[in-house]
Amino acid sequence: MAILGIRKYPDPILRKKTETLKDVTEADRQLIGDMIETMRAAEGVGLAANQIGVPKRIFVFNPSLDEWKAEALINPHIIRRRGRQISEEGCLSLPDISEKVHRPSYILIEGLDINGKQYKFEANGLLARIIQHEIDHLNGILLISSVNPLRRIRALRQLKRASK
Repeated sequence: MAILGIRKYPDPILRKKTETLKDVTEADRQLIGDMIETMRAAEGVGLAANQIGVPKRIFVFNPSLDEWKAEALINPHIIRRRGRQISEEGCLSLPDISEKVHRPSYILIEGLDINGKQYKFEANGLLARIIQHEIDHLNGILLISSVNPLRRIRALRQLKRASK
């Protein structure tokens, strides 16, 4: 396993939609292992493949805040969403930025597991938020795209100051 570099805004790969996998290969499983190690080292709760420069529809996440138990989801698709929650979100590709984002509080999601088997599960609260955030990444949508224009300008200024 290797710790990979996390791409930071304004890297153009972060704004590109990722590609659907036809099959889950051994190389994809190795990539997922590296992504989990990278997420853990960065103390994140989710990481999309394009955040490490790979344009594939894969993300990893830690569904438990009590213990470390990372999982992967390939070709994810939200089937149902309901409810509403507003909460602060951060992003490994936008260091030191956090914004309040509105999201559904419940989702039903399907995708492939690390072995390429189809599975479906429900997510609520923080887990639903993490999954939606990572799917946004896979669609080329960043956290700052989900906030009002004034907050976006403020966040971009903050990023610019931090990079000097």
